[in-house]
Amino acid sequence: MNTLTHDRPGVHPPHGHAHGPTGLMRWVTTTNHKDIGTMYMIFSFIMFLSGGVMALTIRAELFQPGLQVVEPEFFNQLTTMHGLVMVFGAIMPAFVGFANWMIPLMIGASDMAFARMNNWSFWLLPPAAILLLGSFFVPGGATAAGWTLYAPLSVQMGMGMDLAIFAIHIMGVSSIMGAINIVVTVLNMRAPGMNMMRMPLFCWTWLITAYLLIAVMPVLAGAVTMILTDRHFGTSFFNAAGGGDPVMYQHIFWFFGHPEVYIMILPAFGIVSQIIPTFSRKPLFGYASMVYATSSIAILSFTVWAHHMFTTGMPAIGQLFFMYATMLIAVPTGVKVFNWVATMWRGSLSFETPMLWATGFIFVFTMGGFTGLICAIAPIDIQLQDTYYVVAHFHYVLVAGSLFALFAGAYYWLPKWTGHMPSEFLGKLHFWCSIVFFNITFFPMHFLGLAGMPRRIPDYALQFADFNAMASIGAFGFGLSQLIFLVAVVKCVRGGKKAEAQSWEGAEGLEWTVPSPAPHHTFEDAPVLAKA
Repeated sequence: MNTLTHDRPGVHPPHGHAHGPTGLMRWVTTTNHKDIGTMYMIFSFIMFLSGGVMALTIRAELFQPGLQVVEPEFFNQLTTMHGLVMVFGAIMPAFVGFANWMIPLMIGASDMAFARMNNWSFWLLPPAAILLLGSFFVPGGATAAGWTLYAPLSVQMGMGMDLAIFAIHIMGVSSIMGAINIVVTVLNMRAPGMNMMRMPLFCWTWLITAYLLIAVMPVLAGAVTMILTDRHFGTSFFNAAGGGDPVMYQHIFWFFGHPEVYIMILPAFGIVSQIIPTFSRKPLFGYASMVYATSSIAILSFTVWAHHMFTTGMPAIGQLFFMYATMLIAVPTGVKVFNWVATMWRGSLSFETPMLWATGFIFVFTMGGFTGLICAIAPIDIQLQDTYYVVAHFHYVLVAGSLFALFAGAYYWLPKWTGHMPSEFLGKLHFWCSIVFFNITFFPMHFLGLAGMPRRIPDYALQFADFNAMASIGAFGFGLSQLIFLVAVVKCVRGGKKAEAQSWEGAEGLEWTVPSPAPHHTFEDAPVLAKA
């Protein structure tokens, strides 16, 4: 760590003053976990807005039947890029930003274990994002094979596909480095007296997520590299004419893809598990069972991938295995929901903005979980596969799950990050607009799917028109509501009510023992926890 060099005789800090580089170079060269966490979050919000613009263009096209706004080819590029940008550019970096900021504070560490690698893992992301978003402007446009990049389409695409493959490789490297950093930090840098079972749940969920990342990111890299060699080097991994199998791609992709969706939800569970006890003014119900439930979700996530593939001609025994495994993974998730509700039971509840988001999360995420359980039943899924029902399901768990939890966490820790309390009025307005418009957008999609409307189409039959118009109006409402968040954060950064060290009544943990805003270097001397 180079942060302590200032105190050593004979070692002069750069530029002749005590703080090292300032201005732009401070951010480019920083190894401080807080700076890097902030950069991750700013990056993810920019990507979130760009993915949001793509979504609104999709919904503008689907407002009425017929081809209205964009060409069908461009529509397919938008649906693909919206998925890739939101998953790899918005949700995952946002959670890594939270991990960078909060894990050292929560475990009493001075910084992340590998501070320089931490900087590098962030700075890989902007070039990857430029490659991804720049692919719209190359001949043939961006990739249009769906975010899953299924062969044979992905083998036949233009140059935009190569850029997407390269971008995914770079983002994958960034994710693996971030994950290694988190694992080593959590395992090796806890304050004296903090054993594993005394760690905040956010640290637990991120530790388990990091192991998942290390396990599955190389699998995705392998899958997209095989597409690359099929495209340019004459191999036939996924080309049936050359002895390959396009279904093999689906198996490899979803072996990554299903653990990936848990990578995007487990840190959300961690955030909610921090917030609910705070505003219930009582300890989390069933801490140990939460840890075991999170671990079992992570392990089981490797046994369910083929539920995405019930219609590919799988033998009945395969369908049965994946159906039951998928239903089984709902059990530990149910344990978590039960524990959150049990924590709130007879607690001294107050509904400040973070708590609103957390309770909203539980309600809407649970709905998304149930629709997923319905998709798990093979004979039903064969009817629902590739319809809007699936779109409704995964947006309920990814938007109302991951995104709502991110907002909850942002409002919860903003006092610690900025030193000011966020505006309750704006936070609550943001919540109510978001949850109302979210449901107006995605709830009708269940009915569209049940009626048989396929996904990823720019035009549709007349009978689907009413629900589509509703969904599009809701989408524009939901998209514009996110600007309230931007205003709330900017206001909070610029000033507002001063935050105490313990910003929320009932908040516990080491991060609430340091001043707000948290000093640039915290815990140079590790705090010692009293024996439990």
